Amino acid sequence: MLRVAAEFFELPAEEKMKLYSDDPAKTMRLSTSFNVKKEKVHNWRDYLRLHCHPLPKYAPQWPSNPPETVSNYCQEIRELGFRLEDLISESLGLEKSYIRKVLGDHQQGQHMAVNFYPPCPQPELTYGLPSHTDPNALTILLQDQLVAGLQVLNDGRWVAVNPHPGALVVNVGDQIQALSNGRYMSVWHRAITNTKTARLSVSSFLCPEDDALISPAPELTRGDDGSLVAIYRGFTYAEYYKKFWSRNLDQEHCLELFKNTIE
Repeated sequence: MLRVAAEFFELPAEEKMKLYSDDPAKTMRLSTSFNVKKEKVHNWRDYLRLHCHPLPKYAPQWPSNPPETVSNYCQEIRELGFRLEDLISESLGLEKSYIRKVLGDHQQGQHMAVNFYPPCPQPELTYGLPSHTDPNALTILLQDQLVAGLQVLNDGRWVAVNPHPGALVVNVGDQIQALSNGRYMSVWHRAITNTKTARLSVSSFLCPEDDALISPAPELTRGDDGSLVAIYRGFTYAEYYKKFWSRNLDQEHCLELFKNTIE
């Protein structure tokens, strides 16, 4: 998968630019930074964004270098994501399939971002991606095996997540935080740049169906005194995703906008 990613970004600029778009609604596009229409400081990143489910619908739109490798990777990642969702449900004391059913079961959306971070002459002025959480349910990351760049926030400190051969990094996203009523927290993370070496990564996102209604599981909203305490109001994933993409990436946590008002 990383070899295919490298081959794509080695294509001539004029060929790649045929795919360029800054419209987040497009299901296949090459873009840069995060939201170039709103940012004051751009991020040092180019990325190819692909929708991945259902494969027969979207794979014919992809660049052909070669689609079989990417299709196989998408299918394996999807099955891994479902297993993780089931384990998270069980860890919360919920029915095994609870999270999958809320997110849309096998109709869940799936996207991929193939990220390219070129060498940056002044890395102190920007990031590959600034600190943020992901708006989806789960992110499964394949890191560059030679060059580190991912950092996660842990107890107020930024900690490097160094690559390990054969390992994937799993980040909990905003939708799992909402469904678990804050028992699971979406992961604050960022990508740093360096002056000498380019870096690749592949981020796979499992997302609810657009009309999936996201709200804390009722079993997780009971307070110690028997009262019901739901931190977040109900919302559709389409509503959340639209709000997320209308903002700068480094603003306050988007979930803050969906908290219940406490009288």
